[in-house]
Amino acid sequence: MWLTHHRNSATCLAKLVKLLGNATVTDKAVGASLVGFSLLLFTYYSIWVIVLPFVDADHVLHQYFLPREYTVILPGVAALVVLLCIGAFVGAVMLKNRKPKKVD
Repeated sequence: MWLTHHRNSATCLAKLVKLLGNATVTDKAVGASLVGFSLLLFTYYSIWVIVLPFVDADHVLHQYFLPREYTVILPGVAALVVLLCIGAFVGAVMLKNRKPKKVD
């Protein structure tokens, strides 16, 4: 919403830097750990899906990865969990904000 109040990108960037400057050390540590975990997960999954099919089946690298059928199953389960969490959140917000019916 604050982006709509500024006309040029330099002002928007300055405002963003100011907002990020207000983050506490804990916020920055949590953010850095989330970025690190995401990078690690992306690298692991990319090697698993892109590189591993070209490596011989008896190579030692295969012992660090799950069987290939899980390359589809795990992201599907993760997507299902994310959708269920979003649905639960939306449902909880709708229940919390519903207005009582008027009695005539």
